[in-house]
Amino acid sequence: MPEKMELIPAHSRLEASGDGAGFDISASASRTFLCRLTVTEQIEQESLDVSIWGSADGQNWPKKPLLKLPQQFYRGTTKMVLDLSLRPEVKFIRARWDLNRWGRVAPTAMFVAGMELTEVPPMSRETPTKRMVLATG
Repeated sequence: MPEKMELIPAHSRLEASGDGAGFDISASASRTFLCRLTVTEQIEQESLDVSIWGSADGQNWPKKPLLKLPQQFYRGTTKMVLDLSLRPEVKFIRARWDLNRWGRVAPTAMFVAGMELTEVPPMSRETPTKRMVLATG
């Protein structure tokens, strides 16, 4: 499994709502991912909604997302954690984005954005915690 997955490739020009490619996460050890959505360009009077969807087979995608990120209006980075440790049936994930525009200047919405997921490594039972260090120190 790759260390990082680009559910929306960096610097993608988004001008219409759409779905990203599916990624196989069945080899993930922790099934927990840090999601980082970065918006680098946008025009005014528009919004971007990004969600992550899961599938058991990579073909059939349910009607509800696994995770919805906060609605975006401006440039910046948003981070959230996607924890699928209790969802063993999910073997594939993909991003979906929805663009909305209410301004009169330009006819279509436009965002330049990217979203990458990084697997959070599983915690080792041998990893000393602060409490253990204090107890032995």
